[in-house]
Amino acid sequence: MPKRLYRKLRDQIAANAAIEMALVAPLLILMIVGMADYAAATYRRMQVQHAAQAGADFAMRNTFDIVQIGNAVTNAAGGDITATPAPAETCGCASGSTVTVAICGTACASGFTAGTYINVSAQGSYTTIVPYPGIPSSFTFTATAMSRTR
Repeated sequence: MPKRLYRKLRDQIAANAAIEMALVAPLLILMIVGMADYAAATYRRMQVQHAAQAGADFAMRNTFDIVQIGNAVTNAAGGDITATPAPAETCGCASGSTVTVAICGTACASGFTAGTYINVSAQGSYTTIVPYPGIPSSFTFTATAMSRTR
């Protein structure tokens, strides 16, 4: 009798485990896919930021050329990120983390001379792996980088 009881109990535990796994598995799979999707979107956002910075670095080392800066942005991330809007060259005075527009060569409030700055923007899109209810299936990431050239 104890062997029969043991077998029956063992079979029931195995059946319960199978039922629990069947209930939990879809939730676990959805969580794993969601985390992978979030990680891929975060990586895409980082690529866009890197591309904008690569364009600003190129502009800082070379002359201002919209086409070449756009190529630097596109090449930094594998070709599907664009320099949108186009790079722009402005003059301004730096104060903290902002640049106030000024006439080139004039004196700034800080006593320094107004410098030439280049703004480079990058734009790239990301489409989710699976559609999620209540969340858009496509995102557009943008980033801007600024560098002083003179």
